[in-house]
Amino acid sequence: MSDSITHPETPASHVQKTSTAGLFLGAIGVVYGDIGTSPLYALKECFISAHAPTVTPDNILGVLSLVFWSIMMVVSLKYLVFIMKADNHGEGGILALFALTHRLTGDKSLLAKFALTAGLLGAALFYSDGIITPAISVLSAVEGLGVIAPKLETYILPTALVILVLLFSIQHHGTDLIGKFFGPVMCLWFLVLATLGVVNILQYPDVIKALYPQNALHFMQLDPGRSFLTLGAVVLTLTGAEALYADMGHFGRTPIRYAWFSFVAPALLLNYFGQGALLIQNPAAVQNPFYLLAPGWALIPLVVLSTLATVIASQAVITGAFSLTKQAVQLGFLPRVQIRHTSAKEIGQIYVPIVNWGLLLGVLLLVVLFKTSGGLAAAYGIAVTGTMVVTTILAGIVMLHGWHWHWAKVTAVMVIFLLVDLAFFGANLPKIASGGWLPLAMGTIIFTVLLTWRQGKQLMAIRLSEIMPLTADTVNMRNSIALHASGTAVFMTSNSSTIPNAFLHNIEHNKVLHERVAFLTLQVEDDPYLQDNERIVIQDLGAQFFRVIARYGFMEDPDVPTALALCAQRGLVFDLEDTSFFLSREIAIPTVRPGMALWREHFFSWMGRNAASPMEYFNIPAHRVVDLGCHLEI
Repeated sequence: MSDSITHPETPASHVQKTSTAGLFLGAIGVVYGDIGTSPLYALKECFISAHAPTVTPDNILGVLSLVFWSIMMVVSLKYLVFIMKADNHGEGGILALFALTHRLTGDKSLLAKFALTAGLLGAALFYSDGIITPAISVLSAVEGLGVIAPKLETYILPTALVILVLLFSIQHHGTDLIGKFFGPVMCLWFLVLATLGVVNILQYPDVIKALYPQNALHFMQLDPGRSFLTLGAVVLTLTGAEALYADMGHFGRTPIRYAWFSFVAPALLLNYFGQGALLIQNPAAVQNPFYLLAPGWALIPLVVLSTLATVIASQAVITGAFSLTKQAVQLGFLPRVQIRHTSAKEIGQIYVPIVNWGLLLGVLLLVVLFKTSGGLAAAYGIAVTGTMVVTTILAGIVMLHGWHWHWAKVTAVMVIFLLVDLAFFGANLPKIASGGWLPLAMGTIIFTVLLTWRQGKQLMAIRLSEIMPLTADTVNMRNSIALHASGTAVFMTSNSSTIPNAFLHNIEHNKVLHERVAFLTLQVEDDPYLQDNERIVIQDLGAQFFRVIARYGFMEDPDVPTALALCAQRGLVFDLEDTSFFLSREIAIPTVRPGMALWREHFFSWMGRNAASPMEYFNIPAHRVVDLGCHLEI
């Protein structure tokens, strides 16, 4: 069996219709923005953070060797070779990976529950990363003002705040226009990185010796404690590695891999080695080795280019958070939220207002609280390494149950990758007091939100099943109702095995039955996309009663009119102007009954009351909707 679980009709296969050059350019512009801006701050943090080694030639070569082999091991080998094979029908990312493990392990086993917990934790840390990345990236770029002229340092913080506010304020316009500039700007950025690196390497060619792993081993042996803690800064060179996997569905494996090995990785490594060469010759440059690579005349254009690159890196993380939110809603981890499509051509371009403004608030608080990129570096490592650990664990489940590898082979691969991931994670733990607490706190809050909504929905389903019949005597029901209405009534229900609550309330209170009744369930699968021929299931219940199940992938937009139109292919025709849609709003009433903690039930109830309207979310014509609500004790 192939290692990769693929699907013949996936975004990964569709993107092959685009030119290779276009995909290559797009991957550079979107996928590599985050990791591509790491040279702004990563190597500096290795030598100015707490417990940093002294700036000596041996230590510089040792740190550079750690950087090189970390990038090779984590990015090139782990993500590009192994993790990207664990696709969910062409899609990547932490929730796509969780959905794949869920499909492979079921819902009840201990392994399935472990995968659920790991997936939610990884998603929570990804959101934390989405808040920290714009803050540290833009701050690190604008800090170049202080290199240009020390008196400009007072303008760094307000300039960064203005740029971030503008960035989030234009999100509702979509990325279609600005996205066209992502690729060319990032190509220029990587060319500049490589050029600056080569110029400084030529001034001290011996820096190339850092390629030998003996330098890293020697560095670790000289002072094991200090060198281990240095890993907490080295990991900053790996930020954005998760994007390689998360954006696979947009570009496919091949363009992402090709862009990395042929262009991005060489540029990054040349720049890091150039910074190392500079530090060996001038240890005082440690305060900002990136900007000091450039001659004085180039500082202003370099600050401008750096700022553009960090804005692009931030944009990629923001849109990633939008996409993750959509997946979380579809998979039942978040309540419905308003999702706007910003492009008529690209289905993946969306805008989620509540996420956008939530991220902006978090980013601004971070910038004001930490003030410098160095202050934020401690917070960054925890989120990055935590997500890496979760991805490795979930990928191991896929290797065992999806690829059917022998357990010994899976264990060997997992041990190697987890040793590296856990070493980076452990090196960041001492930073908790100085900023690492932040992503842990944010992650805990987001994890609680995701888990509370999922468990609350499950609890609601149990309570509804206790009061809702599984079947109905449709013939007798039609004969016993005196008043009949013309047309079709569609009753929306999340449970495809029971009679909808809205239907029972309509019969009890209005005592009216339409001449045709359909119980409609929109069911989200663990696959990202489904074909139209596998989307609709229709069951004839008799006496003009029908049960319709419309199946969707977690990357798709459920659309009721489209689903009903597909029913015509199976002989069930709907006229929307002659159809009424009955929506049931179950309002959760917290109680002391067994279920969740009382405060979580209150929180779940609040989220339910503030969820987006199903009418808008499912694209149901507003003038054809009837809302029926009920209170349900949980």
